[in-house]
Amino acid sequence: MNEIIKDKLKQLPTYPGVYQFYNEDKKIIYIGKAKNLRNRVRSYFQSKKHQQAKTISLVRKIADLEWIIVRNEVEALMTEA
Repeated sequence: MNEIIKDKLKQLPTYPGVYQFYNEDKKIIYIGKAKNLRNRVRSYFQSKKHQQAKTISLVRKIADLEWIIVRNEVEALMTEA
């Protein structure tokens, strides 16, 4: 995990929102929604013991991440789309 990711994981809010993962070419490789951004995004970087192979592969490609805070889960669904 690079320093950019480490710093951003510390900044994640506990609000609902949409998050984007970027690769080294600054291209979006994944978009997701969360009731709690901090918990959801950090879960990708926790122990790999119980993660699926496709999730482990995705995490290895993440070079940066961003998020958008929304008011509720419905707004997160609409923003994610």
